Parts: sequence; C-alpha cells; structure tokens
Amino acid sequence: MIEEKEVKSGFHYFVMGWHLITQKGLRRFVVMPILLNVVLMVGLSWLFISQINHIIEWVMGFLPAWLDWLSSVMFIMSLVMIVIVFYFSFTMLSGFIAAPFNGLLAEKVEKMLTGESLADMTIMDFIKDIPRMLAREWQKLVYSLPIYIVLFLLGFIPMLGQSVIPVLAFAFTAWMMAIQYCDYPFDNHKISLHTMRVKLKDNRWQSLTFGGLISLCMLVPVVNLVVIPVAVCGATTMWVETYRKALYGNAKTQGNSTAVSTDVGKTTNTDIDLRNNQDIVSR
Repeated sequence: MIEEKEVKSGFHYFVMGWHLITQKGLRRFVVMPILLNVVLMVGLSWLFISQINHIIEWVMGFLPAWLDWLSSVMFIMSLVMIVIVFYFSFTMLSGFIAAPFNGLLAEKVEKMLTGESLADMTIMDFIKDIPRMLAREWQKLVYSLPIYIVLFLLGFIPMLGQSVIPVLAFAFTAWMMAIQYCDYPFDNHKISLHTMRVKLKDNRWQSLTFGGLISLCMLVPVVNLVVIPVAVCGATTMWVETYRKALYGNAKTQGNSTAVSTDVGKTTNTDIDLRNNQDIVSR
C-alpha cells in the first residue's frame, strides 16, 4: 500500500537524520543549533517555572464560584496549557533564531549527498539573506498560529476537548514539523512555501510520520535539544531522494533553481507547473 510505503520512508528519513549528524564534515554545523537550543531552553524554562504560579492563578480566576467543583479539572488543564505554550514558544523561537544556521546545515547535507554545491555565497551574502529567511519563518507562523488558537479554544469543550482535539492537535503539529524542517532545503532553492506545502501533501503519510517522530522527540528532555539538527538532516535527505528529481528532472539543480519563485506568499507560473507534476519519486 502507498500509505505503508510512505510511513516506512518517513521513519527511514528520521533515522537517517540521526546518522548524518555524526558524519565528519557536518558536526561543526550541528553544534551551533544545539548550543542555541540549550540557551533558549534554559531561558524559557526559567521564565515558565518562575511564572507558573501566577499563570495558574490567572487561569483559575476565570472559574466562577458556582463551578468550584471543577477546580481540579481546571488545574490540570492549566498545566496542560502551560506545557503547550512552552512547547509552541520553544518551537517558534528556535525556528526564528536558528533559521540561518539550519539553512546552512541543509546546504552542507545536500552537498554531501549529491556532490553538487549551491551557488557560492560569501559571508556578506549570507548576512544579507538572513532577513528573507526570517520573513519565511514569519510566513509559517502566520499559517499555523490561527489553527493552533482554534484547536486550543476547542480543547475547553467538554468531551470533544478530551478526545478528538488532542488527536487533531498532534496531527497538525506533526504536519507543521514536516513543513518547518523540510522548508530549509526547499528554501535553499528558493522554492515558494505554497509549492512546498503542495508537494508535501502529495506524500502526506511520509510527511506526517516524519513530523510525528520529531514532535514526540520534542517532548523528551535533552533529546529535544538535539532533534532539530537531526530533523534538518533527515528533511534534506527527504528533499534529495523524494522531491529534488521530481522538481528539477535530470537537469542540474543550480541551472534550474533560479526559475523557481522567490516570493514566499505568491503563486507563479512555475509554482503551477510544479503543482501539476505529480510524479514524486518516493523511496
């Protein structure tokens, strides 16, 4: 079955990410994202721990006196809310802060796997490109935040919030993790965010499996500090083996990348052509 094949390939690319971060030549590009994650995790942990009592009191303040019997449930939901906010804050901020370094890591992984380099970029070119990378992160935030807010509010509905919504929230988080980390190799080739989402949907079970494994690792202390470069390496391998040939055919990547849209939020003729190409090469 196609779904089973895609699930296996999603798992395969996640495992490949762990393998690649140990490879000579990539380790130095892995260290910086990990250090940034450590600093960010320590800072956010201190902030949330120091404010947790105030946050719980604030949430409990919305509970009217005649619903005091629900105080235990509200307390648990308050803790869950804090964990969700912490998780989302860490993911969002790490995406913004580490975006330039993750893009560089994706470039080095692709070169190792294909033997082909992207266009030569000087340090000044890299610095000048940082605002565009951050703008791309903002586009992903604008796409995901409204959905997270809706899911969060629906979580307070009795029964629905304790059954269906957690499953939907995890599925959407897995989808966003796939988008987040596949975006680095796609963005290195200036492929629009819209086109990338369309291509990932063509292999949705692969994307959800890969993103789901990342999401689970994000919940494990210490592992969540290492999993980001792992995800970048795995997503770049997925790009090379699943999407690169499908998007560019047999032509060299460097010769075709300039034809792809550089506008994140717009759809071009190139995007339409790519969208119509359904011959995705899967592992």
